[in-house]
Amino acid sequence: MRKRLLLVVTLVVVLVGSIVASQVLNVLFEPLPIEDTITFEIEKGNSLYVVLNKLKKTGLVENVQAGRLYARITNLESIRAGEFLLKPGMSLTDVIELFNSNDVIHYRVTLVEGLRFKDYLAQIQQLPKINSVINGWDDKQILAALGAKETHPEGLFAPETYSYTAGQSDLDILTQAYKRQQRILQDAWSKRAVGTPLSSPYEVLILASMVEKETGAVEERADIAGVFTRRLLKGMRLQSDPTTIYGLGDRYTGNLKLSHLREKNAYNTYKISGLPVTPIANPGAAAIYATTMPADGKTLYFVAKGDGSHYFSNTLVEHNEAVRKYQVYQRSKSYQSNPDVEK
Repeated sequence: MRKRLLLVVTLVVVLVGSIVASQVLNVLFEPLPIEDTITFEIEKGNSLYVVLNKLKKTGLVENVQAGRLYARITNLESIRAGEFLLKPGMSLTDVIELFNSNDVIHYRVTLVEGLRFKDYLAQIQQLPKINSVINGWDDKQILAALGAKETHPEGLFAPETYSYTAGQSDLDILTQAYKRQQRILQDAWSKRAVGTPLSSPYEVLILASMVEKETGAVEERADIAGVFTRRLLKGMRLQSDPTTIYGLGDRYTGNLKLSHLREKNAYNTYKISGLPVTPIANPGAAAIYATTMPADGKTLYFVAKGDGSHYFSNTLVEHNEAVRKYQVYQRSKSYQSNPDVEK
């Protein structure tokens, strides 16, 4: 800081003379008339000149040219966009340096595991200070903007807490989430267990979304994945309620009926063999790694016990007994079922 101050003083004196230099230096280093902490936003594309003029209009900056001279001498003309806190006691030089720093106000958004893409989209577009650029876009347009090869957005976005600054776009956040999910997926695929029936990272994503929806208990995810993996290897149908519910779309109102289970579509794993055609939700990293490294064992069935955990069975007879024992619990709208009686 001292070296920078000496450089500024020397250059100002050379450029404008000693008398005027004294006045310029006073303008640069005297505290600005900031009485309380102020949140000041720099819009994307604003130049330092534009910003200094805005501050002048508010009465905080008196001499715009002095600020521009200081920024030019110290190579601080490339200011950042975002919100900054201007505090009492700050000088014009402090403010210019702040605008070049990383001390931008950050906001946070948490994308929760197991939600659908449409849920994420609605959440992101309602964020404060966000710049909505994808409003009105369809899924195809969004995927194209992300550079995604996939044709369906479900499952492609990593549940995580993301930070953003004022003026960033909804597409920026989706880009962060998409790239993170791709990194997780590729790493998990590289560590996949030998003999997995899954033929691609995208199939991992599909099954991981099912694992995510079947349980919120992290410690059971590898066991759930193990059941699904063994059923795939044996050619058994996966019979997962969450896939059927996803296939119903808006027709699902919280009550999964027998007629729904008998309806044949690309997501009803009671009627189709193998995996559904796309993920059914956005799985977190734990579900993805559990899917590529499922627990060993012989279990082929599981049923919700009503307390958030599951009972796992090796045989259909044992499973049917567990169903009779544990299905006395009332099913809530958020209930996720499990592979049921073999069809």
